[in-house]
Amino acid sequence: MDEYIKMFSLTRDELRLKILSCADGPASFNSELTKYGGVVTSVDPIYQFTAFEIKQRIDEAYEEVLQQTHQNKGAYVWENISSVEELGKIRMAAMKKFLSDFEAGKMQKRYLAYELPVLPFFDKAFDIALCSHFLFTYTDHLSFGFHYESIKEMSRVAQEVRIFPVLTLDGSVSRHLQPIIDKLSAQNINVSIEQVEYEFQLGGDKMLKIN
Repeated sequence: MDEYIKMFSLTRDELRLKILSCADGPASFNSELTKYGGVVTSVDPIYQFTAFEIKQRIDEAYEEVLQQTHQNKGAYVWENISSVEELGKIRMAAMKKFLSDFEAGKMQKRYLAYELPVLPFFDKAFDIALCSHFLFTYTDHLSFGFHYESIKEMSRVAQEVRIFPVLTLDGSVSRHLQPIIDKLSAQNINVSIEQVEYEFQLGGDKMLKIN
């Protein structure tokens, strides 16, 4: 949960608000914030699968992800995490927290198998919508139109939207970022890029904030 707090500059008061986390995947944020007493709903198409099926996918991808991280080690800040192996242990520990909470969370409707750019929620159903390592990160795979429609949809269902980071997988600023800012600003929507306290991807210490 500490990672999310730093990524999105969440204050203690904001952790008490109604939060939507989009494209959340097998992250521990929902589990940890729920234990803390928070109210959070996570959406991701991966939630259509069982905990066992998701674990299989994680196990199959684990070694490949570590290998890719080794190959691109210079693209990361190794300050709080000393090695790729330590990173792997931290990520696996977080995913185990998710898996242990997943089936109960599905029953409580905290994990919902929906995906951007269409969300099944009422207007302003949430106080804050978060999106971590999906929009902008996968610029090469997701079009400008997809980004714009996804952000507009998150803005519809939440009072405020925060997206982290604004870099692509290769560490460059997303080519969609400035056109998104320009298009939203032209509609008199308040958009800002804000520095955050979290940086693991080199230069990835900024989020896009929309309200």
